[in-house]
Amino acid sequence: MQGRVLIVAGSDSGGGAGIQADIKAVTALGGFAMTAITALTAQNTEGVFAIHDVPADFLTRQMEVVLSDIGADCIKIGMLHRPDIIEVVCASLDQLAPDVPVVVDPVMVAKGGASLLADDAMQTLKNLMVPRAAILTPNIPEAEALAGRSAPGLDDAEALAQSLLDLGPKAVLLKGGHRDDAEVMDLLLDGSGAQRFTSPRIETKHTHGTGCTLASAIACGIAQGMETAAAVARARDYVLEAIRTAPGYGHGHGPLNHGHTMGDR
Repeated sequence: MQGRVLIVAGSDSGGGAGIQADIKAVTALGGFAMTAITALTAQNTEGVFAIHDVPADFLTRQMEVVLSDIGADCIKIGMLHRPDIIEVVCASLDQLAPDVPVVVDPVMVAKGGASLLADDAMQTLKNLMVPRAAILTPNIPEAEALAGRSAPGLDDAEALAQSLLDLGPKAVLLKGGHRDDAEVMDLLLDGSGAQRFTSPRIETKHTHGTGCTLASAIACGIAQGMETAAAVARARDYVLEAIRTAPGYGHGHGPLNHGHTMGDR
C-alpha cells in the first residue's frame, strides 16, 4: 500500500511514544516512515527524565534532505518543544511541502505528567502550526489549552472542537480518552459537520503513546489516499487493538502493541 509519511517529532528512548511509536504505526499499516527529530528525551514508562534539544538548523536540514529526495504524501507533526523549532518547521513546510497535508498532534504533556511544550511556545504553536493542519488531533486538556476554555462534559465537545476549527485547521479530531465515561467518544469536526466515533473503554494503564500512535496512523491513511474520516476510523481500530494486546512492559504507563497488524497485511 505504501504512502510516504515524514514524521517531525521528538524521540522517546523507551520506545512507547514519539518517533519510535510513529515509525512502528506507519510501518504496521503499510506505509513508509521518515523522520526529522525535534528533541531527544530520556524517557521510560514512569516519566520523562531529561530533554535534549535538537538545534533548529539541524532540524531544518533533516527536513530538507528528506523532502528534496524522497518526498512525502503526508507530514505528521508531533513534539515541537520550543518557539524557534515551531518557526523553522513552518518555514520548511512553506518552502518544501506547501501542498502536502499535515497532521498536527499538539503534544504538550507526557503520559507521566512531564511538560513537553515550553511555556512560551503555546502561542507560536497556535498561530503558526495549527492553521496549517489538514487535521488537528488534540486530547481534551490540549484542546482546552489551545481554545482557552474548559469543556467539562460530553455535551461541550462540539463547541470545544468548533473553537479549534475556528483557528484554521481543515478538521479537528477531539479525542475523548481523558474523560471517565464507560465509552470513549472521539469527535471529528470539519466544514461539512460532525462525526462521532465511540468504543468501549479498555481499563488499563498501558496507554503510553496512544496520541502519537493515533496521529501517525491517521497520517499513514491520508498518505495512502484515504479520506479523513476513513483514515480516522482505521487508525482508531488499530490503536484499540494495540491497547487491548499491550505487552505490559515497565512499571508505569506501558507501551502499546504496535506490531499487532504486521502479520495481517
